[in-house]
Amino acid sequence: MKRSQINRAIRRMEEMAKACGFALPPFCGWTPAQWADKGHEYDEIRENMLGWDVTDYGEGRFDELGFSLITLRNGNYDKREKYPKPYAEKLLYIEEAQYSPMHFHWSKMEDIINRGGGNILIKVYNATPDETGFLDTDVRICSDGREYYVPAGSQVRLCPGESISIYPRMYHDFTVEKGTGAVLLGEVSMCNDDMNDNRFHQPLGRFSSVEEDELPYRLLCNEYPLAKD
Repeated sequence: MKRSQINRAIRRMEEMAKACGFALPPFCGWTPAQWADKGHEYDEIRENMLGWDVTDYGEGRFDELGFSLITLRNGNYDKREKYPKPYAEKLLYIEEAQYSPMHFHWSKMEDIINRGGGNILIKVYNATPDETGFLDTDVRICSDGREYYVPAGSQVRLCPGESISIYPRMYHDFTVEKGTGAVLLGEVSMCNDDMNDNRFHQPLGRFSSVEEDELPYRLLCNEYPLAKD
């Protein structure tokens, strides 16, 4: 991805969060220059990859395939004594033409919440035992206190304020319902591990390489400088 695309995506997500009345934590507003002076007291942000994440899955089609997100809080499976939180929280932003592809998590259970904007459509399947395909079985849905089943491949619509629970090995994707506008999503989950707990149906990268065509507006969660002290 070009840095200019990343900068633009971050600014648009900041605007959406503000429009929805979602105040971001201070570290989301730090510039690269401000990051350069941060000591070890902020290692939780560095080591747990809190902050901005903009991805096109390495495919170079961000306007069609990709989205923006912020990890607001997270534990760390590899450093549980230092970071014992068993939970995580994210904020996601997806525009009408964008798509977040079919995937599941081996370990993580999560709730996806429509925090504002348009309607999100989530297609769901149960994974086959070998993980390569979709079972033709009904999928259990838990949504805002209601439990029910839908046929494999159904799209569950979440309007603002509505949520769905996503279980391990439950394939799911995200698209915006046409004509409803960009969506701000919340994610409340078990501890998050983006390096080891994403199983994409079609092989994809999780983090993008960056072409530096302009200076960064904000640093991404995998770009923080080491503490100086």
